[in-house]
Amino acid sequence: MTTPAPPTRRVLMVAHTGREEAREVALAFCKALSASGIVVRVLAAEAADLALDPAAYSPAVEITDSEEGAAADCELAVVIGGDGTILRAAEITYSSRTPVLGVNLGHVGFLAEAEVDDVQSTIDAVVERRYVAEDRMTLDVQVFRDGELVNRTFAVNDASVEKAARERMLEVVVEVDGRPLSRWGCDGVVCATPTGSTAYNFSAGGPVVWPGVEALLMVPISAHALFARPMVVAPTSVLAVEVLARTEGAGVLWCDGRRTVDLPPGARIEVRRGEHPVRLVRLHDSPFTDRLVAKFGLPVEGWRGQAERRRREA
Repeated sequence: MTTPAPPTRRVLMVAHTGREEAREVALAFCKALSASGIVVRVLAAEAADLALDPAAYSPAVEITDSEEGAAADCELAVVIGGDGTILRAAEITYSSRTPVLGVNLGHVGFLAEAEVDDVQSTIDAVVERRYVAEDRMTLDVQVFRDGELVNRTFAVNDASVEKAARERMLEVVVEVDGRPLSRWGCDGVVCATPTGSTAYNFSAGGPVVWPGVEALLMVPISAHALFARPMVVAPTSVLAVEVLARTEGAGVLWCDGRRTVDLPPGARIEVRRGEHPVRLVRLHDSPFTDRLVAKFGLPVEGWRGQAERRRREA
């Protein structure tokens, strides 16, 4: 009886090919993964930037012309760049739920699991399947005009309603679970996930929320109001922001800082927990506290910890 051949392993690679360092790392991944028998799938535009010759690799590198379905049959997506590139990969992999492994070439890179100095160990982890996928909450975002649903999208980090013109204030009413909460004249409102709490939410003065917490966040931006505090609500809640009909200027909805929808006066957006999580690859079982300290360069000198205190007291 003939033993069936094991299924072909495939990895989607998404890279910020506008940076020379990213191109070098991407080519290193292609060479190493291919040498280990893993097919690397690359978007056509990025393959052109990398000057990839598929025939030069065994098994051959696969070139795909469209982002739609690019992650199908791939065990994970390796992303080389900053958080913006990882968010782009999250769009590509959202429908297939392919896990995303970020190699950080940006600044903070909160979504990334590995740094550029860890390229070889990251390659080894992929080849040896030494990784786990962690589910993170997403947002389902709906846009209504005159009571009609006109747009539906998702967000990994945040959905923000912002003023479209710098010189005009945005007038909004915010709502939680079908009940009005307050009216704000503001620059905007950020609705975020715990994953996005260290992104725009953080810059707007919102709280940092550990990824293991299931919650939705709402943070006003420069609101002229007595009650304008960041809020954390249940993951089952529905957040809504209505642009008042009397508002002189229009607003704009930004999702993850990548996708936009124009919001005329009277428009309404509703934000709830996404139906599908995004899957981020983890290589190390390190606490989120350590990640915060490392990414933000937080001062922890002088800390001895409970174990050290016990030793000194013995």
